[in-house]
Amino acid sequence: MSRILITGGSSYLGQHLVPLAVASHTVHYTYHQNQPNLPAPGSPLDVRDETAVHPLITSFQPDVIIHLAGSNRGRDMSSVIRLGAGSIVWAAQEVGARLIHLSTDSIFAGDAAPYDETAVPTPVNAYGWAKADAEAIVRQHPNSVIVRTSLIYGLHTMDHGTSWMADALAQGQPVTLFSNQIRNPIWVDSLCHALLELAHHSYTGVLNVAGRQALSRADFALRMLDYWQVQPRNTLTIAPSDGRWPLNCELDVRRAAAVLQTSLPGVDEVLRGNGRTLSA
Repeated sequence: MSRILITGGSSYLGQHLVPLAVASHTVHYTYHQNQPNLPAPGSPLDVRDETAVHPLITSFQPDVIIHLAGSNRGRDMSSVIRLGAGSIVWAAQEVGARLIHLSTDSIFAGDAAPYDETAVPTPVNAYGWAKADAEAIVRQHPNSVIVRTSLIYGLHTMDHGTSWMADALAQGQPVTLFSNQIRNPIWVDSLCHALLELAHHSYTGVLNVAGRQALSRADFALRMLDYWQVQPRNTLTIAPSDGRWPLNCELDVRRAAAVLQTSLPGVDEVLRGNGRTLSA
């Protein structure tokens, strides 16, 4: 059984990945503050702190590190992303571990879609710049994969974005869905299986792992609100983005479809099957 260290085990993705990974691997995960109830040992860890990262990783001696820990808001966002990537890369090189690093489609300006794996990051905001810098850091480790992905959702636990909308609508707060932002939402089950497949794959470099159906943020959000039967929607509006975030970040996933056995169904496929299958 391979030894896998998963950073960011308390994240939405981490809480799905850890239970799947323990079925066939020896797993240890990290969290920042609140420890989730997961079927594997976990340790609190600030990934920015090399003096904490190094002893944890050298003690566990992972064969693979799946680096999910990050942040997309708050004053510490940039340092968590950049310094965290640096600490993890250094430790991975120290123990000779394969590194799977989670990146994002938000590294692009959204004006040259679809983006394949050769596309150079063109960030337009602080989050995109930080994630692009993290990619550059991870590239220093030869046995690494940079997984560029998109909006993550599930059918058994509501994702954070949908949960935010549901809470705001329930309280009568305004919610605006952007009609001109295009993304490739990814089913969390697909992404988890893809990450574990890559853990033992020979592939290195960038790989776009996202759903094969491109949708506007508005269309995706409405599908999620319908699935979770969220009502009322009196304060919901649909409008173009104000330009603070990139518009069309569609990812070209043809390489992932060729490299991986894991299927990457679109949102409508997943909803039709009620999340029951990963078959192509």
